[in-house]
Amino acid sequence: MGNKYVVIDLETTGNAPKKGDRIIQFAAVVIENGKIIEEYSSLVNPLQLIPPFIEELTGLNDEMVEDAPVFSEIAPKVLTLLEGAYFVAHNVLFDLSFLQEELIEAGYNGFYGPILDTVEMSRVLIPTADSFQLSELALREGLNHERPHQADSDAYVTAELLLLLLAKLERLPLNTIKQLHKLSSGLKSDLDLLMDNIMIKKESSIETIPDFLEIHHGITLKRGQDQEGLDDGEKMEYPISQSAKAEMFKKAFSTYETRLGQFSMMDSVYQAFNQEKHAMIEAGTGVGKSLAYLIPSSIYGKENNQPIVISTYTTQLQEQLLLNDIPKLRQMLPFSLKAVLLKGRSHYLSMAKFEQTLKDYEDNYDTILTKMQILVWLTETETGDIDELNLSSGGMLFWNKIKNDETVFLKSKSWLSRDFYLRARKAALQSDLIITNHSLLLIDLVAENKILPEYSHVIIDEGHHLMKVSGKHFGHTLDYLTTRLLLSQIGLMEQKQLLFKLEQLLENEELKNHEEIHSFEVNQMMVELSYETDEFFKVISVYAKKKTKSKKGYNRISSRFTADESSKDWQTVHIEAERFFFLLKDFTQVMTTRLELVKTIQGSMSAREKSFMEELTSLVDELKETAITIKRMFLNPTDEFVSWIEMDERSMQNATTVYAQPVSVGQYLKEQFFSKKKSAVITSATLSVKNSFNYMLKELGLQSTDCSVEQIQSPFNYEEQIKLIIPDDLPEVNAVPLEEYVASITEHIISIAEVTKGRMLILFTSHEMLRKTYELIKESGFLHDYAIIAQGISSGSRSRLTRNFQKFDKAILLGTSSFWEGVDIPGEDLTCLIIVRLPFSPPDEPITEAKCDQIKQNGGNPFSDYTLPEAIIRFKQGFGRLIRTKNDRGLIFIFDRRLVTTKYGNAFLQSIPPVKVEKSTINDTITLIKQWL
Repeated sequence: MGNKYVVIDLETTGNAPKKGDRIIQFAAVVIENGKIIEEYSSLVNPLQLIPPFIEELTGLNDEMVEDAPVFSEIAPKVLTLLEGAYFVAHNVLFDLSFLQEELIEAGYNGFYGPILDTVEMSRVLIPTADSFQLSELALREGLNHERPHQADSDAYVTAELLLLLLAKLERLPLNTIKQLHKLSSGLKSDLDLLMDNIMIKKESSIETIPDFLEIHHGITLKRGQDQEGLDDGEKMEYPISQSAKAEMFKKAFSTYETRLGQFSMMDSVYQAFNQEKHAMIEAGTGVGKSLAYLIPSSIYGKENNQPIVISTYTTQLQEQLLLNDIPKLRQMLPFSLKAVLLKGRSHYLSMAKFEQTLKDYEDNYDTILTKMQILVWLTETETGDIDELNLSSGGMLFWNKIKNDETVFLKSKSWLSRDFYLRARKAALQSDLIITNHSLLLIDLVAENKILPEYSHVIIDEGHHLMKVSGKHFGHTLDYLTTRLLLSQIGLMEQKQLLFKLEQLLENEELKNHEEIHSFEVNQMMVELSYETDEFFKVISVYAKKKTKSKKGYNRISSRFTADESSKDWQTVHIEAERFFFLLKDFTQVMTTRLELVKTIQGSMSAREKSFMEELTSLVDELKETAITIKRMFLNPTDEFVSWIEMDERSMQNATTVYAQPVSVGQYLKEQFFSKKKSAVITSATLSVKNSFNYMLKELGLQSTDCSVEQIQSPFNYEEQIKLIIPDDLPEVNAVPLEEYVASITEHIISIAEVTKGRMLILFTSHEMLRKTYELIKESGFLHDYAIIAQGISSGSRSRLTRNFQKFDKAILLGTSSFWEGVDIPGEDLTCLIIVRLPFSPPDEPITEAKCDQIKQNGGNPFSDYTLPEAIIRFKQGFGRLIRTKNDRGLIFIFDRRLVTTKYGNAFLQSIPPVKVEKSTINDTITLIKQWL
């Protein structure tokens, strides 16, 4: 660390120095010999007005910079600081380009020394960070970041981050450094210079590599750890008395209050397993359902010496089980317990493929960065699971080349003992509890090579999602970009991609006279296939546009399509699909024959050639799948499936996707899943509608004769903890135009926010209404001191938006569909929930429409049999966001007056815990809130 580093941060009037944007604050922190030795910062007069959004972001205004020096006055000081130093910044090209412009403008030479970008360094050295924003990294690394978006505070935090990154770089083993060094010339930063010094230092002394690392085939990686298997300990038998249960819980919780609902759920799970029956258990918030099923599952599994599978929908819950619940479980049980998380094969890295790609020359920036991320990650990961990594979209494309899958050519014995996927499967074979997700559970049913060990007893948590996942699983998807990408990876002869490499191998003496079809003919097929792909998707998008009345201001089209022989439009689609299908079929047949031929000479192929053929084989397999999908969707469609097209009007065929799903999955689940397992326990906080399980049983293909049902009430006192208010001075949601409705709810939101001081979650059912409300709130200017975070507008994943929401005291989070559930914001972080309208699915949504048609044909009532129960389940999910612990208190506003003005409104209220409903005008509401708070 003996170098000199100057960490710079600037605040500016905009982001385009070439268009005349100027610096308004300059800050520098100087590091020498691993210590911060100087700080310098100055406001700068930009000789122009500061735009309002910059003022909002930085807190700097025109008055503050009025008497500040202009840049040319501080330029000499800036140059003195930079002399003989590395120029460092978080997103270095931004700060450097500004500084260059200002220095040249002031009549000096620019800076031409070495540069380091802490964003890029963080990507490489902390590859598992959720986000590479400065404030997020500071939070992760425990650095105190007092004033984000102010240059002096930003520069100081960046300097602290740099010291951490440099220390981490020095700790990496020499072998890893050498491999990173080979790749580093493709980066923005001059990391190679830093690594030169580190390599010289490490080579001059004898390096001992830590015990937990090993070098295998030239790559440093973390040694595989076997699961802690203690001796088996005492046995434990059911039934367990109440007092014995309480004693168990006291071992793991310093303060434990008996929850009888939890005890009763434990008994029900054990009983279902023991009697080999299915069970459906709705456990209200606060019951503690995870431990209520983990304890009896573990005991039953141990007694019968068989693994129990626990399936969830969200990765969040999987992590919670592994990191929080299972350690507690181990403290509670007298015997040892092995638990493992198992995912689909393509989640794991293939070391053989990765080793091969390290030998390729690379000039793609994303690929270089991803290879460097993976080299660092291999010194830390025990799982090799991609979900740990934070890759760019370009990095994800590279991942597809190195993910684990069936191999034909690259049968690398050298990596077998260290294969992450095989290691995860082996751990699963020795485990008592196997945690997985719903889609793997379903894929495994029909997979030729089973991923999960043999099992007969399973817990399905977040069970209300099983239908949605089953629809996707038993259905098919076909989209333009994926198909196009597949073809472009095979490429034409002149593009020198995989097709070219295959034909080169076929030039081999032994194979010369074998092919009946010549290279130019195969190339011609490829040309036609590319053309037909475009034509086929064009025809589909024209069909969708004709069928749909586009919603104003909303560019997504969703259009159902049905095989109708009398329709000219359908015939056009059918003919085009036929042409496309036969072309695909011919092409994949020719390719398969050629690959079989090449297999006969694989003994003489280089590892690199094998790697290319491996890639080609899997692409050809995907094209075969595409052909099968086209056949099922367009050539032999059935009434049991609903098919629809989704597209973005702004780009013709590019963003077109076709879906087909079974109208009801119950039959499939019954035949392929429930009839094959001895006992499945389905649990969730939302399974019943008006205290009946009929809707859920029917949807999942279960009968009350083969599945017991039970409702376990939440231990919370909702009467005391919640106030539910329905404003009666809002218009009926469907009685006025959207603009008018949005205007009236925005007024209410602003009034409520001003009294409750924020910490508010607002749930919408449509993106359009969310966007319009967000814009109106912003425009009004009333809530300018609130952080207003909106899904689909503010950037970031759901969990990132939630984290940002929790950071601010005054915050409002606007969310749609995925925020109705699975978002956990306990305690003070959320005090107010607004449900804008009852969550009915739009009637023209293809799946909803098809379900309703089917119910009608069978003599049922679509509204009461499907539309209403589905909305109630979602409503219960939304309602459950507010109270997560027994000390939470909160307000719920339901802006949709149909809750009290319609007959069916009562069904919603009967399905949630008993709370008193207040109806009042906005003025009375404000008084109510003040009293309540």
